[in-house]
Amino acid sequence: MSPAGFHEMWRDLLPVGRDTASGGYRRYAWSGADADCRAWFRAQAEDRGLHYETDRNGNQWAWLGDPNGNDAVVTGSHLDSVPDGGAFDGPLGVVSAFAAVDGLLARGARPTRPVAVVNFGDEEGARFGLACVGSRLSAGRLAPEDAHRLTDADGVTLATAMERAGHDPAGIGPDPERLARIGAFVELHVEQGRALADTDHAVGVASAIWPHGRWRFDFHGEANHAGTTRLADRHDPMLTYANTVLAARKKARLAGALATFGKVGVEPNGVNAIPSLVRGWLDSRAADQETLDRVVAEIRAAAEERGGRDGVRVEVTRESFTPVVEFDNALRDRLAGLLGGDRPDAVPVLPTGAGHDAGILSSELPSAMMYVRNPTGVSHSPAESADEDDCTAGVTALTEVLEGLACR
Repeated sequence: MSPAGFHEMWRDLLPVGRDTASGGYRRYAWSGADADCRAWFRAQAEDRGLHYETDRNGNQWAWLGDPNGNDAVVTGSHLDSVPDGGAFDGPLGVVSAFAAVDGLLARGARPTRPVAVVNFGDEEGARFGLACVGSRLSAGRLAPEDAHRLTDADGVTLATAMERAGHDPAGIGPDPERLARIGAFVELHVEQGRALADTDHAVGVASAIWPHGRWRFDFHGEANHAGTTRLADRHDPMLTYANTVLAARKKARLAGALATFGKVGVEPNGVNAIPSLVRGWLDSRAADQETLDRVVAEIRAAAEERGGRDGVRVEVTRESFTPVVEFDNALRDRLAGLLGGDRPDAVPVLPTGAGHDAGILSSELPSAMMYVRNPTGVSHSPAESADEDDCTAGVTALTEVLEGLACR
């Protein structure tokens, strides 16, 4: 079987994990949809005669050249999604990576360094609540014992889910020998914003990732009857939660930061019952660490102040955090030079508030990112999109980068 082209690969992957009602994707880590995505990745590797392997943390690799060689050039992204996410976030980078390898070989280029396509597992954290699990484990940024304690909404542990999917969780953990053999990692991604939308550029280069994290707010109140309990007698955690959501928006706006309560759980979750517990998850990001710390502290203070008036106890737990990532300057400039020719300064270089595997790996090896223009800027939604011509431009750009890094 001859390798599929970009658009054929895209069509094959498009229906996997798609919800017919929302039109979005539910490709959660170690689920059936994830297994189908992983099977697709393996088939693409084998169709091309690439050396396929799965590492100790469940990340998938497809190698052109010696997988045990040094100074490898690696590209790829992830295939999992947020709940009802878009088609491009993650998969665009993986599909484009295979297409770029094809383009490299079609040019008759002969890599002098190993080249690999990678699919990092559980990047979005939609099922177990922690983003970039596969790359965090490999980079030593997530301890195996902490990973084993991760559970989904049904109480299924990460280890159990991996076992059910046929992967042994006993060996998860840091993979320094593998990472030491990588000389550069370049991740192509759909832009999650509109910085490129009003320009003539289909592709840009990343400069940095804002510091960001996730905090769980537990609002402990008192369950009671919604039809018989006087308003003055209530200890309603929903009121405290609602006020905190509004406070988060205000504090972020004043600081030029971002703050979002996008997930909530309620107990006992009855229409005619005052809740005993409301649990909300805050996602917050800012251009610098000081601003982020201040915004989260102000949101917490607002929650505790309102909780004191409502008779509600507030607990805050930081579940994950990623400091600011400054991508490798030399690699970033190299990419701009490869894409811009004699005018590297004409290539857009832009920061982002979104986290990525490239950001996790940047502490261990030279990493960089490129973005494909998103006409609406919408992401993590079924409305996420990229024009066909811009996707083609992304593949061409990635091919240029692979040739420049691996063949010269």
